[in-house]
Amino acid sequence: MIGMIYLIVLVLNAVIDSGQSYILLITGQNIIYDIRNELFEHVQTLSLRFFDTHPVGQIDTRITNDVEALNRMFSHILVNLIRNFTMITGYAVVMLVLNSRLAIIAFIYLPVIFVSTSVFRNISRRVYRIVRTKISHLNTFLSEHISGMKLIQIFAREKEKFQQFEKQSDDLYNTRIKELFVHAIFRPLTSLIANLALIGIVYKGSHYVLSDTLTVGVLYIFISYIRSFFWPIQEIAQQLSTLQNAFASAEKIFTLLDEKSVIQEIDNPIRPEKIEGKIEFKNVWFAYENENWVLKDVSFVIQPGQRVAFVGATGAGKSSILNLIGRYYDIQKGEILIDDINIKEMSLNQIRKAIGQVQQDVFIFTGDVKSNIRLLNENVTIEQVKEAAKAVNAHQFIENLPLQYDEMLTERGTNLSFGQRQLLSFARTLVIDPTILVMDEATANVDTETEQLIQEALETLMKKRTTIMVAHRLSTIQHADNIIVLDHGQIIESGTHQELLTQNGIYRKLYELQKYDDEIKPSD
Repeated sequence: MIGMIYLIVLVLNAVIDSGQSYILLITGQNIIYDIRNELFEHVQTLSLRFFDTHPVGQIDTRITNDVEALNRMFSHILVNLIRNFTMITGYAVVMLVLNSRLAIIAFIYLPVIFVSTSVFRNISRRVYRIVRTKISHLNTFLSEHISGMKLIQIFAREKEKFQQFEKQSDDLYNTRIKELFVHAIFRPLTSLIANLALIGIVYKGSHYVLSDTLTVGVLYIFISYIRSFFWPIQEIAQQLSTLQNAFASAEKIFTLLDEKSVIQEIDNPIRPEKIEGKIEFKNVWFAYENENWVLKDVSFVIQPGQRVAFVGATGAGKSSILNLIGRYYDIQKGEILIDDINIKEMSLNQIRKAIGQVQQDVFIFTGDVKSNIRLLNENVTIEQVKEAAKAVNAHQFIENLPLQYDEMLTERGTNLSFGQRQLLSFARTLVIDPTILVMDEATANVDTETEQLIQEALETLMKKRTTIMVAHRLSTIQHADNIIVLDHGQIIESGTHQELLTQNGIYRKLYELQKYDDEIKPSD
C-alpha cells in the first residue's frame, strides 16, 4: 500500500513537473515570438536618418542574436530557476523543522553567497554588454564585406580584409576569455562556500551529538539536506552567466524599441480624396546633421503633370530634394507642400502611396518575379502585374525565363542584367499607379541592349504624371518642362533646355562638356 502511494506521488510529481515546464516553455516562446515581430515592425517605422547612422549588421544582431539569447533564457534557464528556488525554499523549511540551530548555521553563509553573486552580476553584466557590442561590430563587418566581396577581389585586398576581420575576431575572443574567467572564478567560489557551510555543520553537529542534544541519525540526514540545499544554489550560480548574457541582450533590444522615429505623423492627419500632384518648396533649408546645409533657401513650384529635372554637381542637393518630397527626412526651415497642403499635416502612408520611386540602384528581393513587382500587395492581380510589365517592355524578357513570372530571383537579382532589373523596377512602380513619379539616375549605367526599351518604358511611366528627375546625362532631360540647376544647395538657374543654353551659365557649361565627351568617344 505504501509502495503504491509512493508510486502515485512520483507519477503526480512527474506530471506536475512536466506540465509546469511545458507551460513555462510555451509562455517563453510566445514572448520571444512577440518580441521578434515587434522589433521588425518597429524597425520599419524608423526614419531613414536612423538607417544612415546604424549599420545593417547591428540591426540584424538585435533581431537575431540578441533575441536568441533571450530565447535561451526562456528555453533552458527559466524553468530550472523556478525549480531551483522551489527546492531551496523547501529544503530550508525542512532543515528548520529538523534542527533550527544547525539550519541557522547554514543560513549564515547565505549572505556571503548573495554578496559574491551581486559582485559577479555587476562584473559579468559589464563584460556581456561588451560581448554583445563586439558581436554586433563583427556582424556589421561581415554584412558589409560579404556584400562588397566583388570589389575586394577586384582590388585583390583579400589579405588586408582578412587582417581586419582577424582583429575584430581577436577583440571578440579576448572579451569572451574575460567572460569565461569571471565565470570560472564564481562557480568554484560558491562550491567553496557550500563546503565551508558543510564543515561548520559537521563541526557544530558533532558537539551536539557528544552532548546528547542531537542524534547521529539526525545529523546524517541534516548533512544530506545541506548538500541538497546548496546544490540548486550552485546550479543558479552556473546559470547566472546565461542570465547576464540575456539581460545584456535585453538592454540592447529595449534600446532599439525605445528608438523613436524623427518623422512623426500628427494626430488626425489630412487625407485628401485625391492627390493631383502639385509640389511646392517654400524657402526650404535642410541638413542631415547640425547646420551643414545641404539645401539653402530653396523655392520652386511643380504643377500637376509637369516634368521637372534637377541637375548639378555631386553634392549639390538633387537627391535630397527627392527624399524630402516623400518625407523620408524632415526639413529644419521652410515648408514643403503637396496640393497646397503642408506634408507634415498629411498622412505619411497617403503621401508615399502617391509617389512612385525609380532608383539607380534597383533592389530585388529573393523571391519570384511577380512578387518583386507587386511587393506582397495582394490587391494587385497577376493580370495587373503582366499589364504593367508589358507597358514598360519587361514582359518579353520575363516570358523568356524558364518559369516566367514564377522564376525565382536570387538575392539582389544577380541572375538578371542591370537593364532587366531596371525594367522590373519600372513595372513595380507602374503597378501602383502613382500620381507623382520620382526618378534618381534611372537611366544611369544602362546597357546598350536595353537602352531603347528603357527609354520607351520611361515615356510610359511619365505619361500624365508629375515627374521629378535627377540625371547626370543631360541628353535624357532635354524635353523636361523645367530644368532646375543646383549648386552647393542653392538654385542657380532654371528654365527649359533652350532657355538655359542661352543663359551661358552652369547648365550650358555642363552640356558642352558632355557633348564634347560624346564627340570624342568614337576616337578613343
